[in-house]
Amino acid sequence: MSTNATTQNIADATDIRDIKPPIEISDGMAWLWWGLIVIALAVAAFLWWRWRKNRKLNIVLPPPIPPHIRAKQKLDEALALIGQPKPFVVAVSDTARGYLEERFDFHAPERTTEEFLRELGGTKLLFPEQKESLGNFLASCDLVKFAKYEPGENELRGLHSSAWRLIEETAPRAANSEINPEGSDPK
Repeated sequence: MSTNATTQNIADATDIRDIKPPIEISDGMAWLWWGLIVIALAVAAFLWWRWRKNRKLNIVLPPPIPPHIRAKQKLDEALALIGQPKPFVVAVSDTARGYLEERFDFHAPERTTEEFLRELGGTKLLFPEQKESLGNFLASCDLVKFAKYEPGENELRGLHSSAWRLIEETAPRAANSEINPEGSDPK
């Protein structure tokens, strides 16, 4: 058996086999085409993303409400609290201070009344009469907010009118006649 096995191995080694088919070698152009396809897809994805982003930016937003209009609306809303002196006065004084901050870029809400009036005194943002009126308004508001003074409805309406008048006097000229203190349009 061992002679047979050796003869078989020698016969296998001398046996001529058929030619194998050629191995396909790709040229560099195929890789170039695949690379270009990948780049084209990346560019298309980027352009689609940018188009979607710009489409969201093109949404027309309503123009912002000017500070004097917003303040007048808040003062009108504060009238619902007139039966509760402290919340009413807090709403009215916060509205006036917030309006001054927006209108004149003056940081009113973070300061005490004394600090606010001292800093306002050194500016030319308001006329002297307006500064005095604002000082009286804020002093009256502080009595209600901190000294537990409970004014009557007439006094509360007077504070409301003072805040309204401040806004009217300091609003941009073309906007002064848009809304009157009663909340209805002028006729």
